[in-house]
Amino acid sequence: MTPIAVVTTVGSREEARAMGRAMVERRLAACAQIAAIDSYYEWEGVVREDAEYRVTFKTVAERYAGLEEAIRAMHSYELPAIHAVALERCYAPYAAWIEHNTSG
Repeated sequence: MTPIAVVTTVGSREEARAMGRAMVERRLAACAQIAAIDSYYEWEGVVREDAEYRVTFKTVAERYAGLEEAIRAMHSYELPAIHAVALERCYAPYAAWIEHNTSG
């Protein structure tokens, strides 16, 4: 199994915490990390600046589809950013922990 990091951004700490906890409880992610960020982006023809929360989920590639679906179901944004990055180099015991905590 290939370990990956799946990233999304949300508008409040409460939403980030609820989403993080739900994905770990459902075993779609082994862990979720939350960080406050400043975001600049164009939306509907206007450049915007917002405080957001980045949520990074550690999971395996085989769980991506289910995790994406669950994120979309909980997300408050019309167009949520959801993307994954393969963890090409990963400490083997940590990768095994991710796999164990996202199985069945």
